[in-house]
Amino acid sequence: MESWDTQRGSIEQPEVIVPPALYLPLIDNPDSEGQMAVVRRLADGRMGLLAYTALDRLADKCGTRQPWMLLMTSELGRIQAGQPFDVVAFDLDVPASHRADGRLA
Repeated sequence: MESWDTQRGSIEQPEVIVPPALYLPLIDNPDSEGQMAVVRRLADGRMGLLAYTALDRLADKCGTRQPWMLLMTSELGRIQAGQPFDVVAFDLDVPASHRADGRLA
């Protein structure tokens, strides 16, 4: 919850706790036989890397048949080098219209 600091006249944002590891949904890489992390254009136009803080959240929001990988947060730069993104979209609820057969379409 935001709070107003009357002495400094500013709004204090709550501290964000980033977990040491994230679950990243995977999709087929159209340029190879492998898979890649999911980077999608968000409603505000930025490119967001989909990341989930728990495996049950990934299954609930992407589908129960969604392939995934576990990545240490410190390794996000490795993903960004190959798949540029502006933000990490934590625990994003993917609409059913973007899913098929229990996974991202």
